[in-house]
Amino acid sequence: MELSDRKQKILCIAVEEYIRECSPITSGGIKDVTSLGCSTATLRNELNALEAMGYLRQLHTSGGRVPTAQGYRYYVEKLLSSVRASEVELEEVKKIINSRTSSLNEIVSGIAKIVSQATNYPTVVMVDGFENLVLKEFKLVPLLDEKIMVLIGTETGYIYQTLEVRATAEECNDATIYLTNHFRGETIGYMIDNIAQFEGGMKGEIKAFEKVVNTLIEGLKKLNQQRYLDIRREGSAKLLDDKKSVEEAKKVLKVLEDEKELSSILELEGEGNIEVKVAEEEDSCSVVKAPICFNGRQLASIGVIGPQRMDYAGIASALKVVIDNLNDLKGE
Repeated sequence: MELSDRKQKILCIAVEEYIRECSPITSGGIKDVTSLGCSTATLRNELNALEAMGYLRQLHTSGGRVPTAQGYRYYVEKLLSSVRASEVELEEVKKIINSRTSSLNEIVSGIAKIVSQATNYPTVVMVDGFENLVLKEFKLVPLLDEKIMVLIGTETGYIYQTLEVRATAEECNDATIYLTNHFRGETIGYMIDNIAQFEGGMKGEIKAFEKVVNTLIEGLKKLNQQRYLDIRREGSAKLLDDKKSVEEAKKVLKVLEDEKELSSILELEGEGNIEVKVAEEEDSCSVVKAPICFNGRQLASIGVIGPQRMDYAGIASALKVVIDNLNDLKGE
């Protein structure tokens, strides 16, 4: 059922006040924080109607009301249609990415930390788009103990790998030149899928072709299959400090210890948008999540985890800034 403008405003105010105060909402409380020009009796009738429609529920017969999962979802849907990136300043995001000198893991960790500090909630980043990274350069260096170090420069950051293979400095240099010349500007996924087409040329130019390149490709395949999770718990302390939601906080902290559940929570259903999953029960977790894209290619997803009663507006604004800043950056 479509809500009237007045019911929409009352419901949104009720949700925001409950998030802020964790106290049941009454008609008098609504009247104190709004300028709708309604009497207390009218507001009481509207609250009754919202309860009958399933958006609010009454804890006690003569007490105030609290939002239901349906009420939160309605609030979130209205919220996401008007979220603007300018509400929160996160210039550090641009600094992290613009440097392009950090490892990919460092960049991911930095973004997660910034969002966690900005929202005061635990934040998780899941990297699962390694195949979308665009290659810029390779650097292969021989190490001791029959190993070589590989630095793979991408438009986003560096990936470091250590390969269990023996190769001379000359062979590593040959591989560096060949791989950079032939795969610069292509994605890791393209390189993995098409490496066989270049085998003839590599055999002629790289003396240790099979030892070096095949081991590198196997390493990239494993990297492409794994999911890298970076979990920032800076906001956990705030959850525990809120005495009114300690049990909810415990549930959130438990989820943060379960990588399998986190991976499932961070799965995105759409493309390019902020998504919100509202907890069905007060003792379960809600998540506000969004894709991390670079030059139009999705690299990861970022999610802020919290209880049902969490600051959806502030979190959505922070994520909006992050994804907009990243999408504005262009590879060199």
